[in-house]
Amino acid sequence: MTVTYSSQVANARLGSFSRLLLCWRGSIYKLLYGEFLIFLLCYYIIRFIYRMALTEEQQVIFEKLTLYCDSYIQLIPISFVLGFYVTLVVTRWWNQYENLPWPDRLMNLVSSFVEGKDEQGRMLRRTLMRYVNLGNVLILRSVSAAVYKRFPSPQHLVKAGFMTPSEHKHLQKLSLPHNSFWMPWVWFANLSTKAWIGGRIRDPILLQSLLNEMNTLRTQCGQLYAYDWISIPLVYTQVVTVAVYSFFLACLIGRQFLNPAKAYPGHEMDLVVPLFTFLQFFFYAGWLKVAEQLINPFGEDDDDFETNWIVDRSLQVSLLAVDEMHQDLPPMERDMYWNEPEPHPPYTAASAQSRRPSFFGSTFNISLDKEDMEFQPDLEEQEGAHSGIIGRFLGLQSHDRQSPRTNSKTKLLCPKKEVLSHENQPKNLGGAGQNTSDQEDSKAWKGEDVFKSVVLYARSGYHSAPQTPLSHTPMVFPPGQSAPSSLRRISGIDDPVKDQSLQPATPRSKKSFELLPENAGASTEHPEVTHMRRKTVEFNLMDMSEAPEHLREPHLGQSTSNIHTILKDHGDPYWDLEDRDEAHS
Repeated sequence: MTVTYSSQVANARLGSFSRLLLCWRGSIYKLLYGEFLIFLLCYYIIRFIYRMALTEEQQVIFEKLTLYCDSYIQLIPISFVLGFYVTLVVTRWWNQYENLPWPDRLMNLVSSFVEGKDEQGRMLRRTLMRYVNLGNVLILRSVSAAVYKRFPSPQHLVKAGFMTPSEHKHLQKLSLPHNSFWMPWVWFANLSTKAWIGGRIRDPILLQSLLNEMNTLRTQCGQLYAYDWISIPLVYTQVVTVAVYSFFLACLIGRQFLNPAKAYPGHEMDLVVPLFTFLQFFFYAGWLKVAEQLINPFGEDDDDFETNWIVDRSLQVSLLAVDEMHQDLPPMERDMYWNEPEPHPPYTAASAQSRRPSFFGSTFNISLDKEDMEFQPDLEEQEGAHSGIIGRFLGLQSHDRQSPRTNSKTKLLCPKKEVLSHENQPKNLGGAGQNTSDQEDSKAWKGEDVFKSVVLYARSGYHSAPQTPLSHTPMVFPPGQSAPSSLRRISGIDDPVKDQSLQPATPRSKKSFELLPENAGASTEHPEVTHMRRKTVEFNLMDMSEAPEHLREPHLGQSTSNIHTILKDHGDPYWDLEDRDEAHS
């Protein structure tokens, strides 16, 4: 008794690293000790031959061979090849573990959904779970050597209680040249449907949940079968193995310590034990052995899955859950924290240091001055409290504000105004003086007035949604005709353009006209202004007698007596305004 207690205390006081070094079962030392001893023996045999058995000339040849192997040994991509191979094997190993058939979720549903405490209900639940365990055993004996050695034939399954003699006859009657691990799952589905028809399962939704969980477990069994069937390609495994062993075969010669008296570069020291070469062998060869052990986790190695224990545990737990534990609930009682809104479970002396306060966030303990925590009034809301939602949306300014606010419309209008000013053109096409423009610029703009005073082509949104006409050149109609009200509304003709007249640009052109000022002398006084205003316009007008009624409205605007046009009659049935090209003369 004293010896046992002392050994337990001594084992508990050992650190994790010490226990790792002393552990032999399932350790890397057990896998590597044979290869490591062979590598160690070969290394010192070659060292003895180099130092004791070779002549001077032979030693020179060996030293050249050592330098050659040491310089080209790094060309073997052992880290890349081995690392990718181990990653693939470990991922495959973990996926196989996740697909192990555990019946816990299914037994909970069977115990809850299949009702009846009589003998028929009890037999129904136990039979369903026996089918589940039979399907698990059939797939595990197909992929695991340990389970197959335990149940080498179906008769062993009958003797072990996983299958009845009548069920064995059914399996033999339905024998196929394929693995029959799927048959118990078909029995489970049919028996569950029969239990629903007999009233043992109340609702079809419960039956659907039961069958969905059964299909999940069946899918996991199929995944195990696929992993056992499709393994890692043998070519890849052979490449990795050859790369590792050829690397250390070259290390036997390339990592020898040469005579320091000959002053070879990198061989100034003469050591007996190549420590880092041995560590490299331990890591790389151990990496390869790990991959070899994990490539098939259903074997009989120390690190393989305990499949026989899984079979025993699944059968015991599942039958207990659906039989003795069915509707066998402990009485409900008040817990010890019944009247405590914040329960605090106690800590032992060994775990008292792990008690921590609740975490509220990294900024929870930041302190601020009282002045910094006061809310500040919104000056913009106080200034524009009297303006409505539409006014704030359009950026309308009140008359009593000192500084104008720049909105989206004024931002679009300001660049065009600056361009006209840069080219020494009048800012107001209606003939307003420079002083008037300066005074207007100094005042606060009203967004609505500015938007209305600008021609159509310069307004915001014009180019994103163009309307007819597409240019800012006004349309000209024959004498006695006026522009339709719908066109006058969108044409954007302002007063300075209305006063212009049309004259032919060349004698031979009857379709092209120039926009000239009404006063011919004005062009000589301001040649640049004339150059800006002269436009070439082409019209193709149809007979007005055939125009629609909404286009033959009476003239509502100013008289067009001051507009002189020379038009060419066309026989087109429709009014064509397609040829509206602009050209600076």
